[in-house]
Amino acid sequence: MKSIYKAIAGSLLTVAVLGSVAAKRRPMPPGSGQTGARQFVIAELFTSEGCSSCPPAEALLKHLSEEQPIDGVEVIALEEHVDYWNQLGWTDSFSSRQFSERQEQYASTLHKDGVYTPQLIIDGSTEVVGSRSREAEEIIQRAASLPKASLTLQENGERKNGKATFQFKAVSLPSASNPDKLELWVAVTERGLQSDVQAGENSGQRLQHAAVVRSLRKVETRDSAAQFQNPITVQLKGGWKQENLAVIAFLVESSSRRVIGIARQPAKQIVP
Repeated sequence: MKSIYKAIAGSLLTVAVLGSVAAKRRPMPPGSGQTGARQFVIAELFTSEGCSSCPPAEALLKHLSEEQPIDGVEVIALEEHVDYWNQLGWTDSFSSRQFSERQEQYASTLHKDGVYTPQLIIDGSTEVVGSRSREAEEIIQRAASLPKASLTLQENGERKNGKATFQFKAVSLPSASNPDKLELWVAVTERGLQSDVQAGENSGQRLQHAAVVRSLRKVETRDSAAQFQNPITVQLKGGWKQENLAVIAFLVESSSRRVIGIARQPAKQIVP
């Protein structure tokens, strides 16, 4: 039962713990001597505005992705709002059946008995209760230590009717990776969103979200990374705040669902 999982998750961490994590680690400032490229890791949070256990998890995701406290790692947040909480008093305006189905697919792949919120999936291969800060950071660090493909994503030409076109290229694959099939996914996220919840378990609260997924789709499936040569078209809707948007492309092994490569266009680079 989802509500049982949710209740268990809610007892595992308080906002005070999150505060101690924030105090313990700080982002590396420019000129600090940090060397080498930061490794991208996707932190995919399944959440809902109707779930009282979810705000601490969203606060953790916001901290990890906006303050970037883990040395050598760039956390890419995908905050996906499920729809199965909507029947319990509050309809989450960011929710989608697509995200609920995606979470169910992860449960099958990871051999879990069911779904729950808040659930954090790291690079498509490991899950943890979304508010467990120390465990989440450890999993992210392990994911960052694994080799990934070298990818590029570059916007091409002028936009028409809110559509932006990107050229994607997989420069190389990690030598240890030899999947049967590769999937190319693209997501559009928006930062800075908040909601004043009027009913349900979070009634009366103003919820501050991390990077909410506005759109997510599988572009195509190929046998090898070299076959991904077609431009990617992304719809950027007028109601989305353009300066807070980011476009993320990532390669996934079809069988394991593991993310083996990530490319991102930061918000400032996709403003019209």
